[in-house]
Amino acid sequence: MMGPAHSLSGAAAWLGVGAAVAAAGHPMPWPVLVVGALICAGAALAPDLDHKSATISRAFGPISRVLCGVIDKLSHSVYKATRGQGDPRRNGGHRTLTHTWLWAVLIGGGTSALAMTGGRWAVLGILFVHLVLAVEGLLWRAARTSSDVLVWLLGATSAWILAGVLNEPGNGAGWLFSDPGQEYLWLGLPIVLGALVHDIGDALTVSGCPILWPIPIGRKRWYPLGPPKAMRFRAGSWVELKVLMPAFLVLGGLGGLGALEFI
Repeated sequence: MMGPAHSLSGAAAWLGVGAAVAAAGHPMPWPVLVVGALICAGAALAPDLDHKSATISRAFGPISRVLCGVIDKLSHSVYKATRGQGDPRRNGGHRTLTHTWLWAVLIGGGTSALAMTGGRWAVLGILFVHLVLAVEGLLWRAARTSSDVLVWLLGATSAWILAGVLNEPGNGAGWLFSDPGQEYLWLGLPIVLGALVHDIGDALTVSGCPILWPIPIGRKRWYPLGPPKAMRFRAGSWVELKVLMPAFLVLGGLGGLGALEFI
């Protein structure tokens, strides 16, 4: 899928989780609901770090372009080193390492550890990166026509304000994990969810997605999971633009209303 659809699906997924956990007796404070949805929208772009032409490659100027090139080469090397007898040869690393459940868990776990041990500046950095990505995905038309500096300023300002709001008593720094020293442990959850939602979205397209790596399926270790080929679509097609994106908007709205009902 394309960047805007990935971001919408990420935000909708977190809002849906908000409704589910609220119904289960662990309602999110509204800052957690809002910040989590924005982080998840940004994190839903991150698996495309292995693609030099993806939305994320433009988000931070030369830094993100260089990073995408490095991740592409790393992913390709991992693919070549681990491919099974049935896996085809490849010239690049797109839709390999960063499109797996293992990558999602490692990135989310690393983020939680950084947020707990790195203090306020680590939390600000995590928020800044993902809020910039959320702007690039959710407000992609405006982001394309404005300067990168304005997008970065918006991300930095929003990160500073939202970090301050979260840090207020009862606003969510210790949501779900309330023991001393576990503040912001939950920040990794929307990142894991965003990555997995991205992978599921890509699995619906014609190429599929090797979400289960390194678990082998048949003679393939990088098996491209997906529905029957007749049910798949091409990225950027009318199915994505006219069906899925409106559906994500509706589902996100319903999830948000359901979560707020219990607050």
